[in-house]
Amino acid sequence: MSLIFLLIGKSASGKDELARRLLADKDLDLKPVVLYTTRPMREGEKNGREYNFIKEEERQALHSEGRVIEERVYHTVFGDWYYLTVEDDKLNCDSEDDFFAINTIEAYVKYRDHFGADRVVPLYVEVSPDIRKQRAVEREMRQDQPNMAEVERRFIADEKDFSDEKIEAAGIIKRFSNDGDLDDCYEMIKNEIELKLRETH
Repeated sequence: MSLIFLLIGKSASGKDELARRLLADKDLDLKPVVLYTTRPMREGEKNGREYNFIKEEERQALHSEGRVIEERVYHTVFGDWYYLTVEDDKLNCDSEDDFFAINTIEAYVKYRDHFGADRVVPLYVEVSPDIRKQRAVEREMRQDQPNMAEVERRFIADEKDFSDEKIEAAGIIKRFSNDGDLDDCYEMIKNEIELKLRETH
């Protein structure tokens, strides 16, 4: 039975680097679930790798075809940015592959309801607010055109989107702290994935 591991956490909690390491780990052999988004591509990103970058008319067509598993929208200073999981030829839970994606609490609930609770494993990463804000500012300053208003908007929105009440309502119990060394957080998450794979395969 295929498993889908969802890495969940607020912005600037280290999810991107953790995801890179986990997907590169040959012992785990996880296949990436590449989400679709209407947001513009950032510097260093590649279409089909970080995301499938699509236009609004393509998003509407996917809905018309009934292929959208979950979708969310962020009301940014640049306009509405949509992120969605699409049932495509790469996300096939009838295969022998196990999958991995970065996503949100709401998306986890929709994955769980769509694929079954026994197939979807949440991996919630948390970071203290001060550390997270410092990391978010440092990351934004590396962009060609830093937008601190967007950093502030995301920071405030995350407090609501990832509240303790929403975490508990989704049934997410285990949390992985990334306040310290990223290596430590990575090892804890890897151990959890290996445990779930042993239990299932």
